[in-house]
Amino acid sequence: MTGSVSIGNEQAIYGRGRRGATLRWYVDAFGLWCALGYAALAVLARQPGEPPLTAFFLLIVCTGLPPIGLYLHFRQREEPFPLSSLLVWAVVFRICGLLGGPFYEDDFYRYLWDGYRFATTGTPYVTAPEDSFTDPGVAPAMQSVLDRINYPELPTIYAPVTQSVFLLGYWLQPGSVAVLQAILIALDLVAVALLLRVAPPRNVLLYAWCPLVVKEIAFTAHPDGVGTCLLLAAVVLARNRRMQFAAVMLGLATGAKVFGLVLAPLVLAGTRIRYWLLFAATLAAVYAPFAVSGGSGLDSLQEFARGWEFNSLLFGLLKTAMPPFEARLALGLAFAAFWGWYYARHLRTPGRHIPRGDWVFGALLAASPVINPWYLLWLLPFAAVFPSIWAWTASLAVLLSYVTGLNLQDYALHPYAQPLWVRGLEFGLVLCGVGCDLIHRRWRRRSGRAVAAADGVSPTEV
Repeated sequence: MTGSVSIGNEQAIYGRGRRGATLRWYVDAFGLWCALGYAALAVLARQPGEPPLTAFFLLIVCTGLPPIGLYLHFRQREEPFPLSSLLVWAVVFRICGLLGGPFYEDDFYRYLWDGYRFATTGTPYVTAPEDSFTDPGVAPAMQSVLDRINYPELPTIYAPVTQSVFLLGYWLQPGSVAVLQAILIALDLVAVALLLRVAPPRNVLLYAWCPLVVKEIAFTAHPDGVGTCLLLAAVVLARNRRMQFAAVMLGLATGAKVFGLVLAPLVLAGTRIRYWLLFAATLAAVYAPFAVSGGSGLDSLQEFARGWEFNSLLFGLLKTAMPPFEARLALGLAFAAFWGWYYARHLRTPGRHIPRGDWVFGALLAASPVINPWYLLWLLPFAAVFPSIWAWTASLAVLLSYVTGLNLQDYALHPYAQPLWVRGLEFGLVLCGVGCDLIHRRWRRRSGRAVAAADGVSPTEV
């Protein structure tokens, strides 16, 4: 699925007739509506304290439904989507996030501290932030960052490629979250451009205008977009049969976050062994300097994997019937079985088809003990290539995970505990989306068989 349209071609398409002008006006009106929503969210983010949850969800609905409606409209009519409008408004939304700044999150303090430690000591992994609490050499600007870091007793868990982005942010302006936001926004716009190489603009609209993407990258500066940008670059390069560069990009994507390891073998499936070795060598080169200096973040990552649970789906259900370790083991084996089945299926598919990253990452998250909203940044680019109801429903529903004791200011709850109804509503909406996809798929099959029968085609040929 290519469907990319150059700006010049787009102008030729839309420059003729009243219909083109009407379509541009229609899209721009929705873009302006969403921009006003993000501007309102930016104003709320700049106020003392956190934005009220009611206002946040109202704005998410107001900005999340228009892109879905536009996608359905243009898909049904099979009309070309105005590419310049898509890109201009995508930039505007992200500028709103840059002006608003982070809310409901304080992870960015860790990013800023890691960049400082990387720049001043050569590695962010050796010591935990709490080891610097009494260090008089810490600059006052970084001391205020240090005082706000979550879990200061643990060294960082962020992988080396992501740490390089934090380092760049520190070099440009120490302690500035706005600079880090700007870098991540730039990488996210590169991801949008890469998506346009593999999906039509109306599909890319779903990602480029998605509230979760805007909130988690532009507002909150979560760095998962680094890995997804590199992963998309690898997919595009692999489709163009430039496998040596694709293998390097896969190594860098995995070096940005371990999630990349889930999809890398699917992109490399059926290729020569030298590309697998190049992938492994790139990943080793990314980690080796830090491992030699005394740490690579894997210890904290293991601690996270062993003991943390938040907003889980299957794990939350399974741990009510068995101990947490056994629940993790069972779900890990189940995911491994699913991954093995899909790998074999993908290997039998002729050509350089894009892996179903939406299925693979969706299954990974369903089995995971932790589902943070920004984890979906790995899934959503593939949901733009292969649009589904469940994935884009999940992109909105997962934001319900911000309903916690901390954001509710309910002191009867643990700060990161959720009321019982939250997961029921969140995952209930996603399951409804899965059901709608199954019904729609069955309806399309029946319609195809009916058309084939009318044309005198055997049902086995459909």
